[in-house]
Amino acid sequence: MRSGRVTTRPDPSTVLLPGPWEHRAISANGIRLHVAECGQGPLVVLLHGFPEFWWAWRHQLTGLAQAGFRAVAVDLRGYGDSDKPPRGYDLWTLAGDVAGLIRALGERSATVVGHGWGGLIGWTVTALHPRLVRSLVVLGAPHPLGLRREVLRHPRAQGRATLSHALGFQLPLWPERALTADGAELVRRVMRDWSAPRWAATQEFAEVVEHNRRAMLVPTVAHCALEYYRWGLRSQLRAEGRRFAAGVGRPVEVPVLQIHGVADPCVLPSTALASQRWAGTQARFELLDEVGHFPHHESPTGTTDLITRFLAS
Repeated sequence: MRSGRVTTRPDPSTVLLPGPWEHRAISANGIRLHVAECGQGPLVVLLHGFPEFWWAWRHQLTGLAQAGFRAVAVDLRGYGDSDKPPRGYDLWTLAGDVAGLIRALGERSATVVGHGWGGLIGWTVTALHPRLVRSLVVLGAPHPLGLRREVLRHPRAQGRATLSHALGFQLPLWPERALTADGAELVRRVMRDWSAPRWAATQEFAEVVEHNRRAMLVPTVAHCALEYYRWGLRSQLRAEGRRFAAGVGRPVEVPVLQIHGVADPCVLPSTALASQRWAGTQARFELLDEVGHFPHHESPTGTTDLITRFLAS
């Protein structure tokens, strides 16, 4: 598939890419979630971000399985081969999806690993469902309240980085058309702009982009992905946002590992570091040189090693 040549809308089953993992459908929180599972041992649930799907964790799925863990990567609500209901794209419900998934997988608790929006969900499920989360790892993801604070405190830095795309996503219909135009060409531009130049020049980057473009073209995925951003911004102006802030305002009580790229232009390293006030007393912060917003892609071996060492400790 060449850049700009995608003309058809793929079936959701096209995201069931083959590999040393098993694809399953799990009923959780009233919807069906697609997962890819690999390995046996303590459960690790992997939550992708925008504009990706479960396959973003292919390196970590195999690496964690080899290290003795049961790794499960999920298509979040609205993505990939998971259900795409018209509502439920708020962090309350998304955290409930993950809590329900852990229970449906037959486990009493899990380590939650999240990137981007998956990281925001990880912070939230840890705060709202603390008994289900054994430890938390976040990549390129500040605490939700940390992001809000840094946007307000530094409007020309984190404010510009966040609002430059989130504001445009608030419009009706047009963002969906823009996101899917020219075979989801905007996915390539977003990933290029948010990555460090070294990785963006590789053949692997091109492969990742093409898979993510096809996944974004699955019917209604673009709309669902944008609903995350719409709730995230609009909730700040509503009573719902105040209730959410109160619900996640206390520091978490489990070990936390934050992994962040020095060259991340989407979530600035200073914003991620400022989130440590909500990370509790058992927090670690790791900065990766020459890495942008996608550490799991840009430094897969280093990222997997950091996660496995953290879990072993």
